[in-house]
Amino acid sequence: MSETKYFDDLSIGDNTTSASRTITEADIVNFAGLSGDYNPIHIDNTYAEKSPFKQRIAHGLLVLSIASGLFTTTDLNLSMKGSLIALMDVKCQFKNPVFIGDTIHVVAEIKEKKETSKGDRGVIIMERNVFKQNGDIVQKIEATLMMRRKV
Repeated sequence: MSETKYFDDLSIGDNTTSASRTITEADIVNFAGLSGDYNPIHIDNTYAEKSPFKQRIAHGLLVLSIASGLFTTTDLNLSMKGSLIALMDVKCQFKNPVFIGDTIHVVAEIKEKKETSKGDRGVIIMERNVFKQNGDIVQKIEATLMMRRKV
């Protein structure tokens, strides 16, 4: 178990790389059922073959969700979990499609630290980039987190 890191212990540039995970057809089908998003680009081979992608693509929010899960297993996240107060904001840019069989991983880095008006907490902004096995970036995620300070 990692020692808890607080806002004061974190530095701009701290980074981590997650494990990898392959996106499966079952992931896409299950996410469609869970979310109700049955857009044919995700679930209909015939339709998808006529699209610019020429094949089915994973839901962007599915990839975002999996990326979130991959990040939670990193040493950086495990060290922060005892001092994390709240996820305040998530911004995501969808850069490239993810196909069935693609393997993704997350590279996360603390980009900014902000003081707050309350002395017992601070805010960090973390960039989480999701990459495919070929090195293409598929998502650029900015997460804003409220963290406890050492008091």
